Amino acid sequence: MTDFHKIRRLPPYVFEEVNRLKARLRADGVDIIDFGMGNPDMPTPKHIVDKLIETARDPKSGRYSASKGIIGLRRAMAGYYERRFGVKLDPETEVVATLGSKEGFANLAQALTAPGDTVICPNPAYPIHAYGFIMAGGVIRHVPALTPEEYLSGIPRAVKHSAPAPSVLIVSYPSNPTAQSVDLDFYKEVIRLAKKHDLLVLSDVAYSEIYFDDNPPPSILQVEGAKDVAVEINSLSKTYAMAGWRVGMVVGNARLCAALARVKSYLDYGNFTPIQVAAAAALNGPQDCVAEIRAIYKSRRDVLISSMKRAGWDIPSPPASMFAWTPLPEAYREIGSMAFAKLLIEHAGVAVAPGAGFGEYGEGFVRIGLVENEHRIRQAARNVKKFLDQSGQILSARRDLLAEAAQ
Repeated sequence: MTDFHKIRRLPPYVFEEVNRLKARLRADGVDIIDFGMGNPDMPTPKHIVDKLIETARDPKSGRYSASKGIIGLRRAMAGYYERRFGVKLDPETEVVATLGSKEGFANLAQALTAPGDTVICPNPAYPIHAYGFIMAGGVIRHVPALTPEEYLSGIPRAVKHSAPAPSVLIVSYPSNPTAQSVDLDFYKEVIRLAKKHDLLVLSDVAYSEIYFDDNPPPSILQVEGAKDVAVEINSLSKTYAMAGWRVGMVVGNARLCAALARVKSYLDYGNFTPIQVAAAAALNGPQDCVAEIRAIYKSRRDVLISSMKRAGWDIPSPPASMFAWTPLPEAYREIGSMAFAKLLIEHAGVAVAPGAGFGEYGEGFVRIGLVENEHRIRQAARNVKKFLDQSGQILSARRDLLAEAAQ
């Protein structure tokens, strides 16, 4: 039976092979230290959970909510932007609450895309950045983005050599997967290019509060005139350890927000109201929990870098996000990120995300999530040391298996 048209446009999920192997080994009793998925492991702060419980006790709480979010939540989101970035937003016209940032991004793609529209997307990138538009009928113009500078310099060339001319430009910093951050000058140039080439800009800042130096990541909306062409997609998932709550936001350009709100009005009734009330309490309430969560990720980052270095794997220290993006150890570079990730699970009990899953320019790298505690990170480093010390035997055995399978 032939697959449906949109399903045919989606390649096999690259991470599925690794996930199947992980599941099989766990079923056999193997202890897997899992750095593969960016899934926060710390509890949601108590005052947020308490607000959810309190609101859920209201007999009316189970009714339909509002597809663009209750006004109290949208006001709280606007308040966050004013406090954090100095950006004023109208909660009625410039803020849409979404079911996580992923849904907001996908439905923006539905709202903006006609069949064949060209979209400029960084590569490597979080998969929804490309596939949200592919599922909406768009065509992706991939631009190498192993550094912010490389991506920025590639945008004019992508515009020049795309037909039809691109209509949307995607930026995402702090980046998932590369963990790199940018300053306001980067966004100023993005807005200049967008206005010059008649592009709409979607800026994903889901990791805006997970940073490890004294320079908090900026918002593109801080640039003068940015709201003429740009919206920003943000999330409470990592900031407040609320990933499963599915609370995000799209803010900025009123026309884009209205288009998204209209699409959502046909597709959903918004999140469960008590979740939205609790999300407003998160944004309006004490923020010490945000600093505590950030400090946990920083401590884990430092332990990962130092312990893996002693194990023989030099991992570049990420300035932001909950990930480390690292080249494969030298002995394994010729086999690629997928084969390396599978060997690492099989021989070291350590799971990472192969860089190839984030696009062709992600090959040669893996993404490591800071989602295990420090004790587990040190244990993983000990396992990795043994794995690297045995690289010759492991690779030789792999070559023998491949040769046998080819006969």
